[in-house]
Amino acid sequence: MDPIRRHGWKIPLSTPIRHLTVALLLASPAALAGPAIWVAPALASPEGLTLAGRVLQDAPRPGSSPLSRNLRRLLAPNWEGASVEVEFQGVKASVTSGDDGAFSVDLRPGEGHRFESGPSVAEVRVAGARARARVEVVADDVPFLVVSDFDDTVAVTGVTSARSLLTSALLRDGHTQEAVPGMAAFYGCLRAGAAPAFALVSGSPIQYLSRVRMFLARNGFPSGFGVYLRDLGPGTWSGYKQPIIRRLLRQFPQPVVLVGDSGEKDPEVYREIRDEFPGRVKAIYIRDAGHSEDPKRFADMVLFQAPRTAAEHAAKAGLASPGCVAASLPVAKEAP
Repeated sequence: MDPIRRHGWKIPLSTPIRHLTVALLLASPAALAGPAIWVAPALASPEGLTLAGRVLQDAPRPGSSPLSRNLRRLLAPNWEGASVEVEFQGVKASVTSGDDGAFSVDLRPGEGHRFESGPSVAEVRVAGARARARVEVVADDVPFLVVSDFDDTVAVTGVTSARSLLTSALLRDGHTQEAVPGMAAFYGCLRAGAAPAFALVSGSPIQYLSRVRMFLARNGFPSGFGVYLRDLGPGTWSGYKQPIIRRLLRQFPQPVVLVGDSGEKDPEVYREIRDEFPGRVKAIYIRDAGHSEDPKRFADMVLFQAPRTAAEHAAKAGLASPGCVAASLPVAKEAP
């Protein structure tokens, strides 16, 4: 059987990394280590939690290089039909993983009860493996929700260049992925009396969950991010962000701030969300990562090169601390 199909990952024949992938699989038969669960940190409201993840038949062992680690993550075989048990703050639920190993479960605290606000932990179990996921239960007085992109918004990826994108995807990891200077400080200054909640909604695959989490921690981004990554498949090459953002807006009553970049479709996606939810979007910040020649793409948005530009706007709009902005971010020097 084709080793790529044997490992549950469908990559077109024309994909440049196919031969590298096959070679790695054939050369590393001992690279797998039994069942495992990938479950992302999530945001919850006091009324409910939606927790998603993926079950693996065999977890990839750590590789000796970023290339081997990334390919082993991407090629780890999924576990279809696994019985998944989830427990959060005393509430339990069971679900069966789908044909790609993915699962999603909704937990409610029961009539007359609410989940306790603040950081908490969800437990996930399958036969032979268990995992824990950080859950941030968003309190009623949290002023707003920040929905952020990842690639070329907070991490330097180079999505407008095939070479840069491939280098980032395969040859970088959470230790070596370059951060966009100033973005962690910008996010750290966002507040309106109290700190907001953060959701990372990205096209990075769920297989890169550990590297995304390591990147956020290593580069000083606020703790408590909910992380919502793409479940790669034929139907997810476009339109994958909108359903997640819509669900977050329906789950949480707070207004939102949307942060993305100009390299791909963030301005169009965020405009669509703003039109669908009138009055809910407080601001849209778009980092200039190329493809920014047409100003119509950024109508009623803040297009910025230096994060301080976005931070100063946020401070004037009551979304950031002016003192924090002055102390944490250098004066913006936009290109002419």
